[in-house]
Amino acid sequence: MSELLSDTARENLLEPLFKTGWTMVEGRDAIEKEFTFKDFTEAFAWMTRAALWAEKWNHHPEWSNVYNHVTVTLTTHDVGGLSTLDAKLARKMDSL
Repeated sequence: MSELLSDTARENLLEPLFKTGWTMVEGRDAIEKEFTFKDFTEAFAWMTRAALWAEKWNHHPEWSNVYNHVTVTLTTHDVGGLSTLDAKLARKMDSL
């Protein structure tokens, strides 16, 4: 089971993500990012690849898709905030 990120872990795991466009969600212990693709097909293909990793790691994002934009919010509901799983999935999404 995951646990909330400590202050040190937040600094080590989240700071690199902020440099790639992830931001804190106002009023929540969560991070979000908007991904933009050439068209709907590319956006949907990316979501499919991301979904396979999310399912493999049993950690599912909150997300929405409008044409070529995918907005992703990550938090770990079981612990009530950010965990290592969120950072791990964010890094994977960035690499897809």
